[in-house]
Amino acid sequence: MLYKTNTYTVESVTSGHPDKVCDQISDAILDACLEQDPYSRVAVETFGSHGLLVIGGEVTTKANVDYERVARDLYHSIGYTDRLKIIVYVAEQSGDIAQGVDIGGAGDQGIMYGYATDETPEYLPKGVVLVHNLTKGLEYLRRKGGVSWLRPDGKAQVTIMDGEVATILVSCQHAQEVSQEEIREILIDRLITPLVGFVKGLEILVNPTGSFVKGGFTADAGLTGRKIIVDTYGGLVPHGGGAFSGKDCTKVDRSAAYMSRFVAKQFVAEGLAKECLVSVAYAIGRAEPVMVEAINERGENILDQAKQAYDFRPQAIIERLGLRRPIFRKTAAYGHFGKKGLPWEEIVVVPEKEKEKAFSFSF
Repeated sequence: MLYKTNTYTVESVTSGHPDKVCDQISDAILDACLEQDPYSRVAVETFGSHGLLVIGGEVTTKANVDYERVARDLYHSIGYTDRLKIIVYVAEQSGDIAQGVDIGGAGDQGIMYGYATDETPEYLPKGVVLVHNLTKGLEYLRRKGGVSWLRPDGKAQVTIMDGEVATILVSCQHAQEVSQEEIREILIDRLITPLVGFVKGLEILVNPTGSFVKGGFTADAGLTGRKIIVDTYGGLVPHGGGAFSGKDCTKVDRSAAYMSRFVAKQFVAEGLAKECLVSVAYAIGRAEPVMVEAINERGENILDQAKQAYDFRPQAIIERLGLRRPIFRKTAAYGHFGKKGLPWEEIVVVPEKEKEKAFSFSF
């Protein structure tokens, strides 16, 4: 295994978690810019705290976007009804950065990773799939499942031991009047059991503090990019440290991580590995990566076994995956990977004429 333990714990948060609200606002602004101008350069950060929302960052675009309206509409669509004071302070992208990006170079230095495993149909570890399904299930119960006492904020955590579920933790924001006994009963019956199939022998923790009435920005601050492990692989494989949300795909933090996932998934789908970890590194302003590597579950480099060529230059990634489209709002909650309809999740059938091509990138 690439993650070196049979016991691990992973977490997920709902769309109403304060950090995820900020991620979704940042990506909604990105999408609004791309809808009007596919060549928009966007790096939007959002901070929320106790009735205040601050939108900052750098945007260079021909689009005319009301950032405040986008943010307020999204906030209310999640399910919050409290009032927000919104401050917008957005500038243009630095010319020092733009001069490298304009010629096809990377928007920053850094290391990005992509991972895939044959453990699940989603090509993700079992615990990662389950924990996202728990938080998505909370939202489903709140919106469509008739559980009227559920509120938008929430978290889940799963512990896997020797390949089996050992502990499930669910924390959900709720109305004042509902008892913890009812919360536990409903969540075990309508959320946990349908997903796991059994509860006997499981350690199940529901709202361990005993109450979770205040949530969202009323209870806590939120910030774009503070859930990067939830966004990716649960901390089971390396992470380069760069966040995704609010960034257009000239930023390799985002585009190269997507491309690395795409390539790792192809390698597993083609039977070249049961697990694959792809890593790539860049220098700011330079198009060619300074490093590309792909290893299997035994730690063997499998680049020379690739059945087609993959180009990791930023503009080539953008073109191959179609990343100038407004598709990013849907990524900003419940993980960026394992979802149908995203271009980096597509498994490409390799034409016969391509099978002799080696993995390639140029220095």
